[in-house]
Amino acid sequence: MTDMAEDTDLTQPDPVLASEIHLRRTLGPFSLIMIGIGSIIGAGIFVIAGNAAAEHAGPAVLLSFVIAGVGCFFAGLCYAEFASMIPESGSSYTYAYATMGRSMAWFIGWNMVLEYLVSAAGVAAGWSGYFVSLLHEFGFNFPATFANAPLEGTGFQHLHLTGDIMNLPAVVLIAGLSAFLIVGVQESARFNGLMVLIKVGIVLLVILFGLPYVHTANLHPFIPPNEGQWGKFGVSGILAASGMIFFAYIGFEAVSVAAQEAKNPKRDLPIGILGSLFICTALYVLMAVVLTGITDWRTLDVPDPVSFAVGKIAALKWLVPWIDVGALVGLASVTFVSLYGQSRVFYSMARDGFLPPAFSAIHKRFRTPHIGTYITSGVAIFLAAAFPFDVLAELVSVGTLLAFIAVCAGVMILRVTAPRAARQFRIAYVWFVAPAGVIVCTLMMISLFLSSPDTLSRLIVWTGIGIVIFIAYGYWHAAPSKWTVTNED
Repeated sequence: MTDMAEDTDLTQPDPVLASEIHLRRTLGPFSLIMIGIGSIIGAGIFVIAGNAAAEHAGPAVLLSFVIAGVGCFFAGLCYAEFASMIPESGSSYTYAYATMGRSMAWFIGWNMVLEYLVSAAGVAAGWSGYFVSLLHEFGFNFPATFANAPLEGTGFQHLHLTGDIMNLPAVVLIAGLSAFLIVGVQESARFNGLMVLIKVGIVLLVILFGLPYVHTANLHPFIPPNEGQWGKFGVSGILAASGMIFFAYIGFEAVSVAAQEAKNPKRDLPIGILGSLFICTALYVLMAVVLTGITDWRTLDVPDPVSFAVGKIAALKWLVPWIDVGALVGLASVTFVSLYGQSRVFYSMARDGFLPPAFSAIHKRFRTPHIGTYITSGVAIFLAAAFPFDVLAELVSVGTLLAFIAVCAGVMILRVTAPRAARQFRIAYVWFVAPAGVIVCTLMMISLFLSSPDTLSRLIVWTGIGIVIFIAYGYWHAAPSKWTVTNED
């Protein structure tokens, strides 16, 4: 690093954030695990599992969940160490700023837009499928032309019109949640706990009532033979599915950013991260067994795979409306958190000079970054209205994987440049954990590129847009470094 100072700890020159630096330590292991589960369970378990099984891995999709969970385990420990050192709302963007300078900070921050903004659009599109399914259960058939994206295709050259007008339910969801964000609605720990109980309760109902109807014939062959193309079943299909399913784990870093509110960060952070990842991975694997075991996995590429699969069993049709309700609650809460997170990232980047000051402007009455929220919501509405879920999910996974790789690399950089810096939580065996995080996340990202080459072209275009914005504005207004990270005496 070229911007190191002689201080003995991490300092943040902006006095506005002093209240964020000195937060009350009230969160124990259980609260942190609940935060992790609440952030993780969403579109991955209710939407992506079916598509990944039908298009890539078959019943072996449960192995894909394990691979993605292992990658998140390593990255999560790196997040925990950083979060105990840098109590900032910018997450991996700020960590990159502290260790790799402003150019990498911009690159990661720009890709975090994929993690939050595009994720909000993708999850809202998934929410729409369950909303339409629930209406159907009550005898109302929502017009398909207003429930599906007008564009479809695996890449820019393959995009074509479907004849539909827009995904209206997704648009209404984002607009409604954005209104709450602007007026300053705050989520309490009790509300988060209620959402977790609803989502986990529905998942457990599906597993408990669905397992008796699993037929081993549906799970054979467990690993379908490859069809001569990377990602189309076989071992490569498992790896390709793991890259898609990685979307299912996005959100666990919410545990690591609670470092300053943990009662005992050195003990509680790894418990929160590992506990939530272990519980969610177990639920994901069991759900994958049920989905692929009660019906033909080839038929699961639908907007509402859980409802679709359970609805095939006459004795379980009563469970379908409850699944839709659980999915609606879970996906809506994830969309809300994603929109909130994006507004916070834009706020941090604008305050640091990477974006115009308007993005950090605070509403005089509601005290929220309203302009950034307007822009975030407007773009998310367009994406959710026009593009299908699978295209958005793959792009989100790639952007988030890049952020995770940067965080793992940043931990290694600081262990060399500032090995004696204050760390409330320190990774054991860091020279195994951090490189393993880089390797597993890189493997999943490459698998995504190989199975869906157009995802790489979308990322290149996205990165190109980011470079133009950085050269035009951020390079001239952002400081070379924000944090100072040095050794203790």
